[in-house]
Amino acid sequence: MDSGTRGELLARLVETVESVAVTHPVRVAVDGPPAVGKTTLADELAVALRARGRDVIRATIENFLVPRAQRYRRGEYSPEGCYHDSFDYDALRRAILGPLGPAGDRRYQRAVYDKETDTALSQPFATAEADSVLLFDGVFLLRPELVEQWDCSILVVAAFEETLDRARTRDEARGGVREVERRWRDRYIPSQELYFDTAEPTDRADIIVYNDDLQRPAWKVQPRGYRSA
Repeated sequence: MDSGTRGELLARLVETVESVAVTHPVRVAVDGPPAVGKTTLADELAVALRARGRDVIRATIENFLVPRAQRYRRGEYSPEGCYHDSFDYDALRRAILGPLGPAGDRRYQRAVYDKETDTALSQPFATAEADSVLLFDGVFLLRPELVEQWDCSILVVAAFEETLDRARTRDEARGGVREVERRWRDRYIPSQELYFDTAEPTDRADIIVYNDDLQRPAWKVQPRGYRSA
């Protein structure tokens, strides 16, 4: 395991992404629990790659949610519902992962759903360059339905209590601390435990980033057990 500054981590991630040799856009998963820092890390990595002249496509799993009634059909605080009922993986593969993959035409959509209005989106298609990098952040990205879709995967982890502390700071204005804590303890943390127990993302990720200390992260590079052609 290595550790260092944030800049050193980003340099290592850039090196890893740029080492991926495929003839289509590089599809990078930035996976991890809520409030672990994966979106921030993906944004920082996008800046670093663009500085090196790479075209970067940023997208997130939050734009591939299913409608609210389906998401909460087992109850608003159900961890099983969070894990099994939250996202439209068929649409994700159809809209962006497949088109950017080895048999794709590189015409993709970043989103199919608007969470604020709970409605489907019909975005125009964009066309990626052959050497583009997709940086896609979200939860549950290394589950069986998706794991073979990625050309490179980063798993960001931290102690669950640390993520709860960050969530309190980030989300308390939306619903108050009590609601944040209930959602984390009843839904999000148990759903992550279910994910880690069943999908074993720590065994599948190319790089694990230990993000408890945001300024002095640690990371571990693992042998790749899979990669799309």
